[in-house]
This record gives sequence, C-alpha cells and structure tokens, in this order.
Amino acid sequence: MPMIDVYAAKGIVKDRKGLAQELAQAIMRWEKVPSIPFFTDNTAAFVHELDADAFSTAGGSNDHVRVVVTTNAGALDREQQLGLVKEISELVASAAGDASLAERTWVSLTEAVPGSWGIGGHAYTNEEIVQEVRRLLGKS
Repeated sequence: MPMIDVYAAKGIVKDRKGLAQELAQAIMRWEKVPSIPFFTDNTAAFVHELDADAFSTAGGSNDHVRVVVTTNAGALDREQQLGLVKEISELVASAAGDASLAERTWVSLTEAVPGSWGIGGHAYTNEEIVQEVRRLLGKS
C-alpha cells in the first residue's frame, strides 16, 4: 500500500486534506490498482507542516517541499516513475498556488521490502497483497 509523506513549511499548502487525497489517488492511478476498499482505505498521504526554520538547503533556502513515496518493490516501471514524479510536483505546486514550486519539489520514490506492509496487524509481502486482491475481486 503506497504511503506518501509531504514535508513543507507551515502555510505553504492551503488545503492539506485535499492535497493528501489527490496524491493518494494519483499513486493508485499510476500503479494501476483497482479502486476497491483494500486500496482506497489503505493508500494514504500525510502532509507534515514544519516551522520555516526546521529545514534548509546547503545554500540557506527553505522554500522547497519534500515528498517521500513508499511503494511495494517493482510497482512502478520507469514511465510510471517519471509520470508520478511530474504529477506529484504539479499537485504540490497547485495546492500551494505557486506554479514555480513544482521546480522546488523534491520527490523520493522508495520501495518497501517484502513483508513490510503492515495492514490490519498482518505484515503483507507483495505476493500476499496480489493474492488478497484476487480474492477480493473473486479471481482466486
């Protein structure tokens, strides 16, 4: 289940819940997973607001946004990676009302190791997630 964390200075993102939902929906589209509760209820984004003095680039700037996306291993091919990073950057910029923020948004795509998706008290592997979705869709 993809998890997204956005880190931005306080006040940058005007509608945090709206951005979180848009980001969660975007990753589902790029991963091409079915829109079923197993995914819609467990794919999430979190917007963390930081004090402006809580982060800095080496050059002293604090007008950037950091987005960390965790997906299961192999969920995104290169085309999906490129598309998702572009869309995330645009969504963040739109949520801030500042088109130039897309150029100052850093997106880190990370992959979870097998067995590290804890949902409902169970540590799912990629294979178990596929099996569960097939079961839920009546395809097992």
